[in-house]
Amino acid sequence: MNRTPAWYGLEGKVAFVTGGASGIGECCARLLAERGAKVVIADINLDRAKEVAHSVGGHAVQLDIVDEENVSAQIAAVEDSVGLLEIAVLSAGIAQFPSRTEDYSLSDWDRIVDVDLRGSYVSAVAVGNRMADRGSGSIVLIGSIAGMRSVPLHAYGPAKAAVIAMAANLAAEWGRSGVRVNCVSPGYTLTPLLQGMIDRGERDPSVMEDSSALGRLVHGEEVARAVAFLSSSEAGAITGINLPVDAGWLTATSWHTYGGLPVAR
Repeated sequence: MNRTPAWYGLEGKVAFVTGGASGIGECCARLLAERGAKVVIADINLDRAKEVAHSVGGHAVQLDIVDEENVSAQIAAVEDSVGLLEIAVLSAGIAQFPSRTEDYSLSDWDRIVDVDLRGSYVSAVAVGNRMADRGSGSIVLIGSIAGMRSVPLHAYGPAKAAVIAMAANLAAEWGRSGVRVNCVSPGYTLTPLLQGMIDRGERDPSVMEDSSALGRLVHGEEVARAVAFLSSSEAGAITGINLPVDAGWLTATSWHTYGGLPVAR
């Protein structure tokens, strides 16, 4: 009996991945390419974008997501040279170190919000309006569990909360035009950035692991699989959602006020 693979509908589609040269974005780009998409790696680091693109048989462009003119020009160039965008994964962003408000400069706050919120909006509007004019497309924004709970990330958390809201707003605006917009919110994901912080002693992995229902960190490939599903026709009736991929961090943290999670049987 023939079985439809989970990535049905990705074969041959042009997928535009911002932040695709590293971290979660790179994981998404590699998995989409593995499942048959024509992947465009869009990143501010062009050299690294070219390396990833070469390894997956894709294309690379330099993209500064806070520069509206650059985003529009690069998307137009990609559609002229590679093909019309059918999938967009908007993963580009920057992280924030935990900080108290009295120690956190407003210039750093502005930079996080400019990249993580405004940059996501600029990218989403640039690809989404083109998709809406054509009558089809799928956009996946990358939020964070930091946008769903209280955390000492006074710029990153609010910016990601706004990204989650943005996905729902744009899903409603473009739904009748055939464009689906969803959000994936990763938990503590073992990217090279987090691994480096662990190696330098800046983060204790056991604290993050103990706070999750599954007792472990998330892997980038697991986030990518959720993104690939939402990008595919398998998710054809799903739009406007926020999907946490967090190893159960959201469900587990409140149990600490009751003595913690049950031990494994």
